[in-house]
Amino acid sequence: MKNLYYPYLNKYLKFYEWSVNNLEEFWNLQANIIPWFKKWDRVLESDGNFYKWFVGGLLNASYVCLDQHIFNNFNKDKVAYYYENEIGETKSVSYYDLYIMVNNLAKVLSDLGVSKGDVVLIYMPLNIEAIVSMLAVARLGAIHSVVFSGFSTKAILDRIIDSKAKYIITTTHTYRKGKVVDLKSNIDFIISEYKDIKNVLLFDRKKDYEIKELDPKYVVIKDLNGYNYINPVIVESTDPLFVLYTSGTTGKPKGILHSTGGYLVYVANTLKWAFNVGYDSVWWCTADIGWITGHSYVVYAPLALGITSFIYEGAPDYPDPSKWWALIEKYKITEFYTSPTALRMFMKYPLDYIKKHDLSSLRVLGSVGEPINPEVWVWYFENIGNKLCPIIDTWWQTETGGFMIAPFMGIIPLKPGFASLPLPGVVADVVDEQGNSVKPNEKGYLVIKKPWPGMMKTILNNNEMYEQVYWSKFKGWYYVGDYAIKDEDGYIQLLGRADEVIKIAGHRIGTFEVESAILENNKIAEAAVVGVPDEIKGEVINAFVVLKQEFANYKDDPNIFSEIKQTVREVVGPVVVIDKIFIVDKLPKTRSGKIMRRLLKAVLLGKELGDVTTLEDEASISEVKNAYEELKKALK
Repeated sequence: MKNLYYPYLNKYLKFYEWSVNNLEEFWNLQANIIPWFKKWDRVLESDGNFYKWFVGGLLNASYVCLDQHIFNNFNKDKVAYYYENEIGETKSVSYYDLYIMVNNLAKVLSDLGVSKGDVVLIYMPLNIEAIVSMLAVARLGAIHSVVFSGFSTKAILDRIIDSKAKYIITTTHTYRKGKVVDLKSNIDFIISEYKDIKNVLLFDRKKDYEIKELDPKYVVIKDLNGYNYINPVIVESTDPLFVLYTSGTTGKPKGILHSTGGYLVYVANTLKWAFNVGYDSVWWCTADIGWITGHSYVVYAPLALGITSFIYEGAPDYPDPSKWWALIEKYKITEFYTSPTALRMFMKYPLDYIKKHDLSSLRVLGSVGEPINPEVWVWYFENIGNKLCPIIDTWWQTETGGFMIAPFMGIIPLKPGFASLPLPGVVADVVDEQGNSVKPNEKGYLVIKKPWPGMMKTILNNNEMYEQVYWSKFKGWYYVGDYAIKDEDGYIQLLGRADEVIKIAGHRIGTFEVESAILENNKIAEAAVVGVPDEIKGEVINAFVVLKQEFANYKDDPNIFSEIKQTVREVVGPVVVIDKIFIVDKLPKTRSGKIMRRLLKAVLLGKELGDVTTLEDEASISEVKNAYEELKKALK
């Protein structure tokens, strides 16, 4: 970094050092980014591994997101959200429009008996009404539990029982890849099975769906017109704002509980620090509100800062792979934040889908959800950002609330594949099994050594698990669960989950490392690897790859297999030998874009697939099964 000209870099590094050495003073200043009804008495309190931020402070999340902009009149008529869906419906709502809708829905909820501390489950697609629902619940001082609209009835029921939710907000249906997806029938089943639900608020979308029979518990919402005013319920900074369940792909989902004050302070600051959003921004975070990214950077941070956002209810490649780029052109998006998995999907298509659209409005690009391979980073930089837009690679978790490691406002030099440096007030390190900092470029465990305001309160109903999962491995430090390396400049590169490893002849190899190596072959668009048992080596690697469209004819070329194996051998090392390679047209993914490796492994081992309700495309599993059967026949 010494040879690079970044005039503010040294000043920033000094500022960062001050922030972590004067943690409470630093956050005492940063907390003023949001309005408070009463200032806090103490910045931070701790009881072992349980932390409380801005103790004694009073506020309301709905007020932070809406009222402050209405009463100062500065943002009252500014667009809060542009919205579009797959069938071409569009909508734009101002901050005042949103304010009216939230108050009207809060009135309905209040009349039904919803009050401070109640849990309200929200089962909605990504639309304006879903955001209104979150804010209306928060206005009453209640706790929302948003469940992704692709989840099964079992997943919904598990979350209702664990959170003791008594109210549900849902809608009749959503749209996905040209199909009408029924949501109401899932809730019909829930209320027939679980009698403790008091009421269900049902948004009637009118089109493409006929409401036939309604349980008496349903309250139908046709619109949110009219005017009602509901006083925002004053809550303590440490009172819970929401519970959000982790996906539960490897066990029972955990209810991550976030407080109000610390969380809002953290997400508002981190969005500003990392993306430098401003009054003229048109921000697009592609995440669904069913995930933490949607909570933090579709709803709470953008609204707290008073910026304009865009949301899209639909698949990224429907009706064709140019859809996202057409939307960027249409709405003149300035900051675009998406996942590496989505980008890898687009990489398999010809660049013509991108090049026919004007993306010149873009100023900043972002990455979220998993480590971004250097090859994907370069493709993103060159083809979406036209070599002009910095890429803000962010690392964080449901549990952390907001960005932890990311470049700061363009001040930090960028390195492809590296999430950069910890943000102000965040102390991160890479350590070995004994907790010693590893040498530069050595693999170790990522840990956070000091508390931060966005951190979760606990796991709902399970303080013991909270301590065991996050605080027991390294005493006094938050255990992330990811492998990482830190280079000579202190830049951190994430290497994937520490539990997503393949054990080959005593060596622990991260799936991300192998997949990243495969992607260095210019014919490959996507890759996923899993380990399968082997009597001699313990495990061997099986790889599933998707070819770029222009190289589709290589599917029947045996040389492609040796090419891939040689690439991995050169990049990772001779210990990493891929046993079998399957070429498929698509990989099984969740609707949020994450590869479902457990399904790949289940097919290879001949096991039951388990819950596949979050699967984006069932045809992807048929692809995998067919490729596996064809290879078995060829080997006989």
